[in-house]
Amino acid sequence: MGSQEVSSTVDWQGKHVTVAGLGVSGIPAARALHERGALVTVVNDGDDERARAQAAELEALGITVRLGDGATLPPSTELVVTAPGWQPDKPLFLAAAEAGVPVWGDVELAWRLRGDDGREPAPWLAVTGTNGKTTTVRMLASILEAAGLRTAAVGNIGVSLLDAVLGEREYDVLAVELSSYQLHWAPSLRAHSAAVLNLAPDHLDWHGSMAAYAADKGRVYEGNTVACVYNAADPATEDLVREADVEEGCRAIGFTLGAPGPSQLGVVDGILVDRAFVANRQKQAQELAEVTDVNPPAPHNIANALAAAALARAFGVEPAAVRDGLRAFRPDAHRIEHVADIDEVRYVDDSKATNTHATEASLAAYDSIVWIAGGLAKGATFDELVTGAAKRLRGVVLIGADRALIREALTRHAPEVPVVDLDRTDTGAMSEAVARAAELARPGDTVLLAPACASMDMFTNYNKRGEAFADAVRARADESA
Repeated sequence: MGSQEVSSTVDWQGKHVTVAGLGVSGIPAARALHERGALVTVVNDGDDERARAQAAELEALGITVRLGDGATLPPSTELVVTAPGWQPDKPLFLAAAEAGVPVWGDVELAWRLRGDDGREPAPWLAVTGTNGKTTTVRMLASILEAAGLRTAAVGNIGVSLLDAVLGEREYDVLAVELSSYQLHWAPSLRAHSAAVLNLAPDHLDWHGSMAAYAADKGRVYEGNTVACVYNAADPATEDLVREADVEEGCRAIGFTLGAPGPSQLGVVDGILVDRAFVANRQKQAQELAEVTDVNPPAPHNIANALAAAALARAFGVEPAAVRDGLRAFRPDAHRIEHVADIDEVRYVDDSKATNTHATEASLAAYDSIVWIAGGLAKGATFDELVTGAAKRLRGVVLIGADRALIREALTRHAPEVPVVDLDRTDTGAMSEAVARAAELARPGDTVLLAPACASMDMFTNYNKRGEAFADAVRARADESA
């Protein structure tokens, strides 16, 4: 990122802006800047049929588009606005840094454009972390809605922040999911309150190191005005709070699955309680909801609920709205989704568990498991995951390109656990995987799809993988009916 910054109030008229990347963020950014009088050039690495169609639409508006050349900085560029996934070491950004040209992401642009239509901009409650972001943001939005507030779950969750900020609908507050990529390119973002849910190695090829990844996550706390919410079970998140430069009076608020201390939210006798946003934190606790109000009540999902509750309470939401919002919340598909019970065995789809950290949380939710795992490892190692889960494993069924890495970890750390190694990567392998898992399972067990790997070796995405699992389970249920 260039060291120079454009001021908060920007006169866009005639400003030369380069937008890096066509797609869900690049096209809205190019349109918004063009509408404000900027001279926009879009650069894009790809030059396929879809890119040419998108380029034609933008060129019809008077926007310049360069396909097949995302590496060269156009002359006269005063600002680069990038899609979040573009890596910081791309030649385009190195050239921008050398020229003193700032680089913003779509989140930074949305932050700078909020309120430029004269409306009072809605505060942002921001959530980041290695796992659980989408669930927590959707829980938070549900709680805010239960409090009667005009809100939306936006950001990395699929709804463009630019659309939320520039659209006709007015909001009281936004629940914002932010990835480490987005935070990297958002130097001036200042949320009302923010949470880092957890930190585990992820996207290290993009960030270059765990320290750089953590630092980008920690940006979410910069300038917070009311609360920096951290995970008491993950000291790295609290370290980020300590390092953040926040507004005076902003408080560090922890969440824990145990009994909370002062300035924390936690769990006591099956009750979610608040010792942070009460009159007397030393002696007083406020009941918010019951653990059974959280769907599903797996430990890591209860942690998500506590983080969402903390952000909502920081915004002044009453306890009853926390309870009602959690009760109304329904998780997305393929996130610890109960598919069926067959012969007293539970079948659960957590295809979204695409890394070891998410899978560790998923495995911790059940006592006796037949685990279906495997796919693309993305450089991950599995020794720590297997060591922690070994006592819970009834058996393991392995699928996918990198299944040998998991099998080797099982041999080292859980040699007594039976393993079925399916030597196939076709989409039909999932039916066989479910059948073999059913053979290993006993009444009371859970057959759990929590792959700890990406899906693209066998499936288009984790949704398709989860659907294949669910279809295979339902077919089996129909046979046993």
